[in-house]
Amino acid sequence: MSIRGYFWYNFLMKNIKNLTEKIIKRLSERGESITFAESCTGGRIAATFTSISGASAVLGGSCVTYSNEIKHRWLGVKKEILDTYGAVSEECVSQMLDGIVKMAEADYALAVSGIAGPTGGTPLKPVGTVYIGLLTPEGKEVYHCLFDGNRETVQQHSVAFAIEKLALKLEI
Repeated sequence: MSIRGYFWYNFLMKNIKNLTEKIIKRLSERGESITFAESCTGGRIAATFTSISGASAVLGGSCVTYSNEIKHRWLGVKKEILDTYGAVSEECVSQMLDGIVKMAEADYALAVSGIAGPTGGTPLKPVGTVYIGLLTPEGKEVYHCLFDGNRETVQQHSVAFAIEKLALKLEI
């Protein structure tokens, strides 16, 4: 990693940690909970939250649903959605949100599915294509992102984007 990359990474992670602490505090004060359904991030969002003391007040659990079969069996993503749109799609992430919030009985949920690379990309869905969903008591949004960089960078950007969107929704 270059010196520039090292400083950028440390800045990003410090900012995300600060936002996550504020999110935990806000949800805890309001008596609300959160859960996650992660694919290409492999549990990094949950790890970001659980690295902070007090996370258990708002996070009861989350799922890493890497395969299509597990997305279907655990989260109830319809096979027709996976066959028609694929796991890396707005439709899949929307159903991941519904499934995880039902499973965890949470007030808020984040779901992520994408192609972190270096393999797996196609002309229609290149490496770096990530769908990130946010479910709140007010509704649901799914964002289509295209991140540059290697596998780790795509995963880091996905985690940062998801946490920043949640913080904005909570007006932090």
